[in-house]
Amino acid sequence: MARIALPRDAKAGPTKSEVRAVLLGKLDLNPDDHFVEVGSCTGAVTVEAARRAGRVTALERKADRLEVTRENLAANDIETDDTATDDTSATVELRETEAPDGIPEDADALFIGGSRNYEAVLDRAVETGVERVVMNVSRLEVAGRAVEAFRERDLLDEVVQFQVSHGYELAGATSFDSQNPVYMLVGGTDSGETTPETEEVSA
Repeated sequence: MARIALPRDAKAGPTKSEVRAVLLGKLDLNPDDHFVEVGSCTGAVTVEAARRAGRVTALERKADRLEVTRENLAANDIETDDTATDDTSATVELRETEAPDGIPEDADALFIGGSRNYEAVLDRAVETGVERVVMNVSRLEVAGRAVEAFRERDLLDEVVQFQVSHGYELAGATSFDSQNPVYMLVGGTDSGETTPETEEVSA
């Protein structure tokens, strides 16, 4: 996976590269897909998706974070709807709105990066028939409620829990600093009603 530039940051911080790698594998984006991100923040996921999907719509409710998204996209040479010239075709549309408002009707894949209004977002995904839906959660209690919300809407395929540790030098040897565990809920409107498997993945 190619590295991305994030010269601007946001308080929420980017979705870590290892998490993005798993996320992209679950979304399985292709050039025919319209990908929608709820809560673009730094734009880290937006950049990765724009390199794979034919169209990307990024929603962010905070104007300052949307500006961070815009600047980080520009740093990665990705055109947006408001920066494209007559000679280029924008693949990313930025929308300052709070989901579920602003979620287009023709989305093929949807990523929910936060827990705000997620039940209404899932309702919108069901209403519009989004084939692939992925949600990241870092808090255990929210993860439990989100799993039930996915199940109630027949959206859930699997729940993946994983944790990444980075090595650093300590007294001439290597120790590890672990990041907060991530719960990734994966499914979509074409999901079956089978019992979801819970996996522990070492990234």
